[in-house]
Amino acid sequence: MNVPRINPRLAWQWCVAAALAVCTAPAFSQPPLAMHGEAVPRDVREMYDRGLQYLAGVQTEQGGWGGSYQGAGTTGMAVMAMLASGEDPNFGVYSGHLRRALRSMIQQQDANTGYFGGSMYHHGFAMLGLAEAYGAVDDRDLWPAGGGEKRSIGAALELAVRGALTSQQGNPTSAWRYSPQANDADTSVSGAVLMGLLAARNAGIEVPDKAVNSAIEYFSNMTSENGMVGYSGGFGSGFDESLARISIATLVYSVARRKDLPEYDATLKHLKQNLEKTGAGHYQQYTDYYEAQALFQGDIEAWEKWNKLLVRRLKDSQRDDGAFPGQLGPETSTQLSLLALALNYRFLPIYER
Repeated sequence: MNVPRINPRLAWQWCVAAALAVCTAPAFSQPPLAMHGEAVPRDVREMYDRGLQYLAGVQTEQGGWGGSYQGAGTTGMAVMAMLASGEDPNFGVYSGHLRRALRSMIQQQDANTGYFGGSMYHHGFAMLGLAEAYGAVDDRDLWPAGGGEKRSIGAALELAVRGALTSQQGNPTSAWRYSPQANDADTSVSGAVLMGLLAARNAGIEVPDKAVNSAIEYFSNMTSENGMVGYSGGFGSGFDESLARISIATLVYSVARRKDLPEYDATLKHLKQNLEKTGAGHYQQYTDYYEAQALFQGDIEAWEKWNKLLVRRLKDSQRDDGAFPGQLGPETSTQLSLLALALNYRFLPIYER
């Protein structure tokens, strides 16, 4: 039997709720922690709930989501979005959707290599989604009875980590590109995979320090003195104004606990100097997803200023059906937009400072 870990944040929330249920003292007439958290503005809660309702409504029978970017990675994003609002993942309104999504991801995984297919983008985001679900979702009833034994969330996550490490070890840059057999790398794909590994490590899965340090060295070499981050090619090449890549680098330095690096100072400074640029650029939802986390990890006051602009923009753009439009299609754009908003909730372990 696979006994799940307990998400400490949710466990604390349930304990507070239980205590309040039996407490009649006037000092507790207003619960300090509701399901969504008292600090979450009403318009954010309403936007988020409508977005989740949209995602639940367009989930396929197989458990995934359609669109041009369908695969285990975008399913992993949806899993994180459903976990992020604090709804009970085992008995809440989206518990069935979560289980279908997790089954879909695990069924796409190669039992030998651990690779989720599609690209290493998908592998990274799927690994991240599994890491956030591990310990929060009780997978003892994940699979229907009969039909033989299926992989648990923990087993699938360990296998995915092994696949990512094998890919890195075969890559001369010690990073990742689209194919697990690639001989070059880029900072976008590498950010997705490295965040998956860091989340797995936070969840208790063994990830060697050498693997993390080698990937951070790759990012350091791709970061310029003014905080710009290159895309691919040789070390230190291809610098340009990409808030997405700058945010990715800032985030991985933060979560890897390498804020001592001068490259981290440079990227964070660049983001803070360009807070007003939110809403401008290519694949904006992808940038939002990373910039929200980078600023939250790096400077909470800067995040608060940027977050107000984000909330205003997303409130104006959300469709009547709850979806957020974007170049990545409504399914993926909605997943990324919700995850950018999810810093207001702070329930995901990877979102903790």
